[in-house]
Amino acid sequence: MSEKTAIDVWVVFGMNERLPYLREKTAKLTTSPGVYRMRDKGGNIIYIGKAKNLKNRVTSYFRETPDHTPKVAKMVSHVFDYDFIVTDSEYEALVLECSMIKQHMPKYNILLKDDKGYSYIKISDGEFPRITAELKKSGKGTYLGPYTSAFVAKQAVEEVNKVFMLPTCKRIFPRDIGKYRPCLNNHIKQCMGVCAGDITAEEYGKVIKQAVEYIQNGSEASVETLTEQMNKAAEELDFELAARLRDRISAIKRAADRQKIMDDDMRDTDIIAVAQNGENVCAAALMYRCGRLYDRAEFDLGTLDSEADMLEDFVLQYYSDPSRIPREIITEEELPNSEMVEKLLRERCGRAVDISSKKRGKGLRLIMMAKSNASESLAIKVGRTGKEIVALEALGKILGLPEPPRYIEAYDISNLGSSSMVAGMVVFENGRPLKKAYKKFSIKETAIQNDYASMREVLERRFKHGLDENEKDEGFSRMPDLILLDGGKGQVNAVEPILREMGVTVPIFGMVKDNNHRTRAIATSGSEISISGTKSAFMLVTQIQDEVHRFSITYQRSKHRKQSYETGLTQIKGIGEKKAQKLFTAFKTREEFKKASVEDIAKAAGINAELAEQVYEFVQSEL
Repeated sequence: MSEKTAIDVWVVFGMNERLPYLREKTAKLTTSPGVYRMRDKGGNIIYIGKAKNLKNRVTSYFRETPDHTPKVAKMVSHVFDYDFIVTDSEYEALVLECSMIKQHMPKYNILLKDDKGYSYIKISDGEFPRITAELKKSGKGTYLGPYTSAFVAKQAVEEVNKVFMLPTCKRIFPRDIGKYRPCLNNHIKQCMGVCAGDITAEEYGKVIKQAVEYIQNGSEASVETLTEQMNKAAEELDFELAARLRDRISAIKRAADRQKIMDDDMRDTDIIAVAQNGENVCAAALMYRCGRLYDRAEFDLGTLDSEADMLEDFVLQYYSDPSRIPREIITEEELPNSEMVEKLLRERCGRAVDISSKKRGKGLRLIMMAKSNASESLAIKVGRTGKEIVALEALGKILGLPEPPRYIEAYDISNLGSSSMVAGMVVFENGRPLKKAYKKFSIKETAIQNDYASMREVLERRFKHGLDENEKDEGFSRMPDLILLDGGKGQVNAVEPILREMGVTVPIFGMVKDNNHRTRAIATSGSEISISGTKSAFMLVTQIQDEVHRFSITYQRSKHRKQSYETGLTQIKGIGEKKAQKLFTAFKTREEFKKASVEDIAKAAGINAELAEQVYEFVQSEL
């Protein structure tokens, strides 16, 4: 939990004046397993939970030093009282909890609402029907469905149009036959070329019939039917038809291979993962049936809580309908009560169910695919890309942070020997550069080149601003979730002690480069953490390291040029350091200085026209 989030939790938690009463009541609570129900001031049930030990579990909500997630803290702030039901076992408590959540729909439990509409596959009327995916029945035609997933309908239509080489263009047949050249799809064998007049309406109708059978019965049944038709055509010496059917069978097999994704072991499996951005959490379930992706679903889980707990709550509610329960469920994290959840699901569906968490190989790749789907769904809600959400979450896990670092500050030192020593600070918010918060630092206290001392000086100055209650600059007043330093453990060891003395508890890591100046690892105060195996996190850290280097070296070069110009100006008799500084204050960029007239220069530096003329000539020749 970040420092800011912890403060927010304390504020929300401290708003409940009933805490002394609740603690006193909980001290007398039984240690038996059971279900507890939190109620608000109006007596409404706002949260239902289960416990192996009621006293220990309920006490954890009301202790004096809370370490709650934002969701739990908010719930506790509204608890006026609670009641409980004792059970004979933890499993009975789990069953009762599921039943009561479904009955009462408490505000702070995960409540999955299936708000998706139905989708259909439409076969239009006419001599040359088209097959399209539709969100509702509109217009004349034959409709297949309804399908509970628009994804399923769209995927089926795309596949069947490609396999059977059906037209997907906007041309109207038979009106436009022969009027236009065949399109690219016909040349690359993805369209049968109705527009060229290569197929009759009768032949086209037979293909549409085959396509509908393919949608309704699947690829295996279609291959069997088409094989019979091909053999019959060959026996009747209709080799042209047999060849077309052979090509169609090959296309169906290729499509099945492309879409299969998994091997035959994954015939009845769901893969579940969650993604988070700040306090927003989304779960995705990918459903594989008969070795191929069958459906997917995403659900908003509300406010951030423990990831494992949220996964378990999601599984219990999502599979409340026995018809949804597959034989195998793969989850991103191991469920806290996986054996009991397995037992409950088995009783619901009347057969074996296996729940597991995969950390490597094929299972991990599937989980990352599910996570990507959850991230893309969440990205729409929070205005981020799915890749950014995944990268932040992966980086947070690699570094052992309690939640993804939404606000990251990165620092780099740049110098030219012991002159023009500067530092740059860049900020990434939700995985993107926040350029308005960038800061430049001139090294003031370190006289000679010393990157460690320079980094220490810069961070100390930055957080003196940040800890100042009167600081109005948001770039300083906002505390980051993570600090990244360009360099290894030496930079971390140089900076960490002084920040801890100042009371700054933000996590600090170094960004280590290899001999080719490419990002290699993350450094702690005593070791290195490899990030090359996690592509999303690696790409994000590389982007941050490249950006802070670019920003700091650009500032260093600008300052060096300015110092060179200033030195050149002071070589003009009558122009000292003070007058040179006045000129650079008045004309902040090279372009401004070069456009300045003799009169402008004279006025800015407080000098006569003759001296201003000399300055003007120097500026035109040197800048």
